[in-house]
Amino acid sequence: MRGTHGSNPATRILTTLVALLALQIGSLVAPAYACGCGAMIPDSSERIGVDREESAVRWDGRTETVVMRFNVHGNARRAAWIMPVPSRAEVTLGDPALFDALESLTAPEERDRHYFWPREGDWPFDSSYGDGAAGAAPPGAGSGVGVVGRERLGPFDVARLTATDPAALGDWLHANGFELPERLPGALRPYVDRKWEYVAVRLAPQEKGASLQGKLSPLRISFASPELVYPMRLSRLARSPQTLGLYVLADHRMEPRSPIGGDRPEVTFAGRIDGDESAALARLTGGAPVHLTALEQEFPHPDRIDDDHHLRAVADTPYREVVYNDRLLTIGDDVPAWLVTVGAGALVAAAATLLAVRASRRRSHPDPGVRSTA
Repeated sequence: MRGTHGSNPATRILTTLVALLALQIGSLVAPAYACGCGAMIPDSSERIGVDREESAVRWDGRTETVVMRFNVHGNARRAAWIMPVPSRAEVTLGDPALFDALESLTAPEERDRHYFWPREGDWPFDSSYGDGAAGAAPPGAGSGVGVVGRERLGPFDVARLTATDPAALGDWLHANGFELPERLPGALRPYVDRKWEYVAVRLAPQEKGASLQGKLSPLRISFASPELVYPMRLSRLARSPQTLGLYVLADHRMEPRSPIGGDRPEVTFAGRIDGDESAALARLTGGAPVHLTALEQEFPHPDRIDDDHHLRAVADTPYREVVYNDRLLTIGDDVPAWLVTVGAGALVAAAATLLAVRASRRRSHPDPGVRSTA
């Protein structure tokens, strides 16, 4: 009699596949508790992940304004995040058109780069020759927490807080219905020691029962700051790699002082722009000309993040990415240059061969009307 452990191989394979599928689905909605500027906190039974964080930062030497937008996934219907700020903050809704304007201003320059000999996908290696291949909360429930302001802004419930110790801040958030990463109070300690304040935000889809998906409405946070600083330390709590896109608008080109535990920040654009390129941009810059620096940074191991981003002025050297579109060199719109060249060469070679044959025949059969003088 066959034992129960000797189950059908097909059943074992099916069980393994189901387990792998469950593991994969779990990884897709695994909590990314931290984002580049603060801690994203879903309800305990739900999961949320931050695919990308984009921020536009305006600094005039005294006041810093951060406009933030998150691209999220998961099944969370409610979530919250917390952002440390060095001084009292004012919070309003941001303009989504701002990021469209910045993306347009910093888009790579496209150039055509031609090649002579056909490649895969070009005729005659492809049956159809085309255009060429392109390369290319209720007030303070916990002691030690002060609620200095609370506003309802669209889908956001915003509380501006002070805290004398991180555990008190954690208690306040917990009492207001949010589960916290266990390590969050410890990560907040450096901000408490420096007497920073906090912007805590509850957010939920405006459609009842829907989950948080895609690009969330941007939020605008302004505060006084003698230096350009972008809070990043809480990102060390993230359990998956993080991506940061940062647009910096200031009097000069600005770059981070160090990678703070991530890959080297990459400048994708730097240059002087008119502050009134669009209405959304003018609302951030006041319409004055500014220097725009676009930065991209990857954090493959968020637990290595050891500081906030402190940015400094560098030489105002302009830079713009160039994207090359590789295209087959043609004469006119349709005729490959290599085909014309090869065809012309073949005609020249054929003509030369014909002339050589004729000359050889004349030497072999001299004109009978011409007599030799020998």
